[in-house]
Amino acid sequence: MALGSTMAPYELRFDAGRICLDLLATTHPEERLDAPEPLRAWIVRSGLVPAATPLAHVDSGWLVGFRELRGQIGQLVRRSSGSDGRPYDLALARVNDLARAAPPAPRAVRDEDGVLVRQLDGAPGCDALLAVIARDVVELLTDPVARASLRECEGDNCPIVYLDTSRGRRRRWCSSEVCGNRERVARHRRRAALARA
Repeated sequence: MALGSTMAPYELRFDAGRICLDLLATTHPEERLDAPEPLRAWIVRSGLVPAATPLAHVDSGWLVGFRELRGQIGQLVRRSSGSDGRPYDLALARVNDLARAAPPAPRAVRDEDGVLVRQLDGAPGCDALLAVIARDVVELLTDPVARASLRECEGDNCPIVYLDTSRGRRRRWCSSEVCGNRERVARHRRRAALARA
């Protein structure tokens, strides 16, 4: 993506380090899951399902479930509960409920070349896919090392939360190519403006 260009409506990012955080990133810089087609693209590109999985049955009802889970993830990873903790506790209860559903059952099958590939044992349901993401949230929140690695991007107006797995835990931006590049360009412009003054 060229500097200064905007993301295409279907352009999705998968650099947060966890599938649940990648779902959370679908709100920035604007709503990405605004129709069934981008949701289908996100489901495939996130790795929730193998690429050839039919998803024609994904409809606007699925958008509601994925957006609701996304909101709960945001509350949980940003610790945005009030002083009484109720919003946090309600989000945690909902994530735990979603995690109870059975995830889609994978199976190994041979493709045309005889190579084993992953395939789902039937069309995945919305609850099954939400369960995979909810289980990822549970794993993240209950793993002290992963939870301690949660960071919010230092880029201007970037709310993306990511998992900092860098050496020394010094990562500052959700993406060096996006927010990091913006910061470097802004720093260069400030220096150039000071030099001209």
